[in-house]
Amino acid sequence: MSVADRLAELGIELPAVAAPVAAYVPARVHGDLVYTSGQLPFAGGALPATGKVGAEVSAEGAKEYARTCALNALAAAADAAGGVDRLGGVLRVGGFVASDPSFSGQPGVINGASEVLGEIFGDAGCHVRAAVGVSVLPLDSPVEVDVVFTLA
Repeated sequence: MSVADRLAELGIELPAVAAPVAAYVPARVHGDLVYTSGQLPFAGGALPATGKVGAEVSAEGAKEYARTCALNALAAAADAAGGVDRLGGVLRVGGFVASDPSFSGQPGVINGASEVLGEIFGDAGCHVRAAVGVSVLPLDSPVEVDVVFTLA
């Protein structure tokens, strides 16, 4: 099954590629890999929430925002690669969680990204990963995710 078919089966419509908020490109192809810049959980051109996870943002909400980040990364990678069906799988996910000092559930938050990529790519969605707590992210976003995809 193609990636496009799987997205349709899951009822997932990829968003428009988010415009960069600084001096970088959303994604870049190098060899047989597609690297994405860190993606924020923009939906409709805006962040759905700001603040620290474990304080202003719940872990459950942040997990959903990580899912949105992954879909934004997929859209950016597909745009750079020439279409979603040019993507073969997921190699690595990097997740950053703006965390209240007492919050230690970063892996659970970034599962939002990992799980949706697994649903879309199946076995080819298995990846290595980092889930890191940080004091602040751009625009006071609660999460940021970058992904390295393989080409088909």
